[in-house]
Amino acid sequence: MANVNVLVKLFVEYLQMEKNSAQYTIEHYQYEISEFLMFMSEQGIEDVCSVQYLDARLYLTVLYERKLARKTVAKKISSLRSFYKFLLREKYVEENPFALVTIPKAEKRLPEFFYENELQQLFQACETQTPLGQRNKALLELLYATGMRVSECCQLKLKDVDFFLSTVLVHGKGQKERYVPFGRQAKDALEQYINCGRKKLMTGNTVHDQLFVNYRGGSLSTRGVRKILDGIIEKSALNSHIHPHMLRHSFATHLLNNGADLRSVQELLGHAFLTSTQIYTHVTNEHLRKTYMAHHPRA
Repeated sequence: MANVNVLVKLFVEYLQMEKNSAQYTIEHYQYEISEFLMFMSEQGIEDVCSVQYLDARLYLTVLYERKLARKTVAKKISSLRSFYKFLLREKYVEENPFALVTIPKAEKRLPEFFYENELQQLFQACETQTPLGQRNKALLELLYATGMRVSECCQLKLKDVDFFLSTVLVHGKGQKERYVPFGRQAKDALEQYINCGRKKLMTGNTVHDQLFVNYRGGSLSTRGVRKILDGIIEKSALNSHIHPHMLRHSFATHLLNNGADLRSVQELLGHAFLTSTQIYTHVTNEHLRKTYMAHHPRA
């Protein structure tokens, strides 16, 4: 009987050394494996290497009985499929019990984004007379100017911003780094925030080099960013809701609408695969279709 703790440890080392996975991804795998181990205990399955296809199917049924979202179930099954694929490669098992467990594909929803005039209303809703207002304007400008993920934005250090070249060094998923340019308006907002607002927010606090800080001068969290964006949209004239990824979606959609090529957008977004970026071509195509239907005399 194989020691499950040893197998999980080997799997984690594989993710770190060979797959170069992010810490968040590794913790996600560990959590999903631990949940499956609890299921095994409930079912009286003693050895992780003795799990069969029928056990995997039963686990899928249990997940659906918990009324979990299809996407959540898919992630759980995918994690276990990867774990057993590793065990199969290392010859701890003779077959992958999750290899044939399938989940019906959900219809892909097109990413939500802001139109350019809507974004203008968001920028106008940012006051820049206070330190927090200057931070909020810089945050909004940088997220839209670079299309970076909110988690990437919260990791930024002061040294990552190069004002001479107008670029920011983004630390992406899987410890991959990329340089992304930003424009004049983002540059102006960042300079005002760093030279004025941030210094005031840092008064009396331990010195650190995080770019974006909260009202106490500590590091700004992803939850904090969501609250900031919610506050901005409440002050604007827009009736729509906002989530941080909408700025990333808007960044990609507007670039493609204005003639950028798909490969360049892929690089800027930090997508490992072009297929991840291609969803935005569907957005732009749908936008063109609606424009046609609305304005063509014989549509």
